[in-house]
Amino acid sequence: MAFKPLHDRVLVKRVQGDEKTKGGLIIPDSAKEKPAEGEVIAVGEGARKDSGELIQPSVKVGDRVLFGKWSGTEVTLDGEELLIMKEGDIMGIIG
Repeated sequence: MAFKPLHDRVLVKRVQGDEKTKGGLIIPDSAKEKPAEGEVIAVGEGARKDSGELIQPSVKVGDRVLFGKWSGTEVTLDGEELLIMKEGDIMGIIG
């Protein structure tokens, strides 16, 4: 993929949720919520302070992250549905 986010933006691929409940019921696609968990695919160079100094991003490619339900902008690149969001929309890294 030939896409590099700018500044403090991050490209994230959603991680699909469970197909079944803990009780074994199958969840149809129409009833599933979009997951708020994903994998970082690409990271911009970072934000800049007023002085021009670069602030390095806290996340890196391959990190699994949690983000807000309404975070980011949905885009389709190379037939894949992805999210572009600011690093500040990410709540944390799952490790």
